[in-house]
Amino acid sequence: MKALVFKGKDLPWGVTDFPKPKPVKDQVLVKLKAAAINHRDLWATLELASVLHKDGVVLGSDGCGVVEDVGEDADPLLVGMEVVINPSLEWGKNPAVQGDSFKILGNPDHGTMAEYIVISKKNIFEKPEHLSFEQSAAVPLSGLTAYRALFSKARLRAQEKVLITGIGGGAALWALQLASAYQARVSVTSGSDEKLSRAKALGALHTYNYKNADWAEQAAKASGGFDVVIDSAGGSDFEKLVDLCVPGGRIVNFGRTAGSTVSFDLKKLFYKQISLFGTTMGTRDEFLSLLEFVESRKLVPVVDQVFNLADAKQAFERMKEGSQFGKIILKIG
Repeated sequence: MKALVFKGKDLPWGVTDFPKPKPVKDQVLVKLKAAAINHRDLWATLELASVLHKDGVVLGSDGCGVVEDVGEDADPLLVGMEVVINPSLEWGKNPAVQGDSFKILGNPDHGTMAEYIVISKKNIFEKPEHLSFEQSAAVPLSGLTAYRALFSKARLRAQEKVLITGIGGGAALWALQLASAYQARVSVTSGSDEKLSRAKALGALHTYNYKNADWAEQAAKASGGFDVVIDSAGGSDFEKLVDLCVPGGRIVNFGRTAGSTVSFDLKKLFYKQISLFGTTMGTRDEFLSLLEFVESRKLVPVVDQVFNLADAKQAFERMKEGSQFGKIILKIG
């Protein structure tokens, strides 16, 4: 089969021939139709990943396709089902935090940027009927991350004011779509006026360009403060997010694209009784709830551009530029 194989940053990588897997026990063989690129895939190609298969790893966490075969412990009636894959592997028994065996599909386990994948039957779900394969591939990792951040961590309520930083990436856009569908009042930030304009069309009430020195003052004046902040940036602007919270506000972080180190006055945190949460991915139940939410409200993820698997390097360059708005998809087969 054809697969996008990465062997290390100093070695050639790209689409190549790779052994077709065979399902065993409770596994199913999925003939993939589409996969989506995430930053973790890009980072793997820029710096040597900590764990790699000795003969290289197939990249990709997000994918969907059709079940073609099953192992001896899986129901043969699954064959022919159109499915989307949950990339959250071996979460563990505690829904509050992942266990020691937790992994994300696509490193160290072989991922979705291939013609076929074997995966436990526990990690496949029916594809949302109203979505194409390409759209469905845009759901899993970023959608699950946003869903857990909003509903499991922040405990979002209707009509609350929400600020989402760094609009344009998959998780931030999902947070905008999910929160808006839940009747929250959403504002967003970006360094691109074009992305801010497109976010308004998706339901953002107010938009702020963080390159403007007074963006936080503008946001405070317009909103009166936010009940929930969804942040994937970190960095030097983090204290502004604390300042923008109303008393009792909640900040949820799942990234550090602007920097790993933050600094703020702790008095602002404890005196305003602000809750600060970290989150990553989510549980199987949360993934099912995400799909039900998407299905019931007929939400359609934002797709930036679709590339053929053979053109994967161009797709990775698109993500490296940082100009994308929505998910970058690889069409397979």
